[in-house]
Amino acid sequence: MTRPTARVLTLLELLQSGGIRTAAELADRLEIDERTVRRYVDHLIDLDVPVESVRGRYGGYRLAPGHRMPPLMLGDDEALAVLLGLIAGRRAGPPTATGTANETATAKIRRVLPKRLTRRLDAVLDSLAFTTAPDETAAPESAVLLPIADAVRHRRPVSIRYTAGDGRRSARTVHPYGLVVHSGRWYVTGVEPETGEDRTFRLDRVAEVRTLPGSFERPSGLDPAQRVLSGFAEAPYRHEVILRIQGTVEQIRARLPASVAIVEEPSEAGRADGETERWLRVRLRVERLDWLPPVLASLDRPFVIERPDELRDLVVALADRLVNSARQRPPDA
Repeated sequence: MTRPTARVLTLLELLQSGGIRTAAELADRLEIDERTVRRYVDHLIDLDVPVESVRGRYGGYRLAPGHRMPPLMLGDDEALAVLLGLIAGRRAGPPTATGTANETATAKIRRVLPKRLTRRLDAVLDSLAFTTAPDETAAPESAVLLPIADAVRHRRPVSIRYTAGDGRRSARTVHPYGLVVHSGRWYVTGVEPETGEDRTFRLDRVAEVRTLPGSFERPSGLDPAQRVLSGFAEAPYRHEVILRIQGTVEQIRARLPASVAIVEEPSEAGRADGETERWLRVRLRVERLDWLPPVLASLDRPFVIERPDELRDLVVALADRLVNSARQRPPDA
């Protein structure tokens, strides 16, 4: 694209952002003189773009009110932000009239994007999973997200430069299995081929991505979102907690989500006919135990603590406080 043409398109983008732009402001933004601004405005008018000249002390140039510009000029990061926002909104709840408008808006945007960018965005959408209904989240930088998504789609190894939570930096080689959005953060889950260990990396901590030669086989039946949730539940925190809770998986998950606890269901052979509420084994790794007694009480289900004994003492202490509070009489007025 020649430099004058690029500046004319930049002028169009500035006018599309709305409001009245003075010739001096446009000249400063485009690094040209005001006479050239007027010439570029004439170019747009020749292309049937309705640019209006507003006279007066606060005059300048603007697009005709209500005009819809046919070409959609978005950079990689802008296109990602718009499309991912629409996709997240579509997955946030049941289909509605707004959901239909969301779908049609997504289709229109995809139709006018360059094929190169559309292919790369398709790779992101194909490899993306949400652990729950999406919440407010910002997409990672396209320089990180797009090559990782492409590697997931085509099963190619990548080299990344990563900064851990404690500030340590390292270079990693990863076979990426999928992209997951969880609690407002983006993750890539996969395996490190040198060690064979499962790994999950936060994308906002990835500084550089380089696609490597070769390919890998992805395990069949893999669920990237479940991998990320299980990773959080099995993180090496200070305490290992093992419980037996009588109830359904849904009742337990209402207070102990998959990112916190692993619920082990008994085999079909271990179920009694017609039985719906069974004793399920629940495992957690936690840094602190003090939040668990109120959660177990709120489950309102029978439970047994296998370990640790410290949790048993905390539950007894909470029960004693509740009993004492229930026996108290209000003071006389």
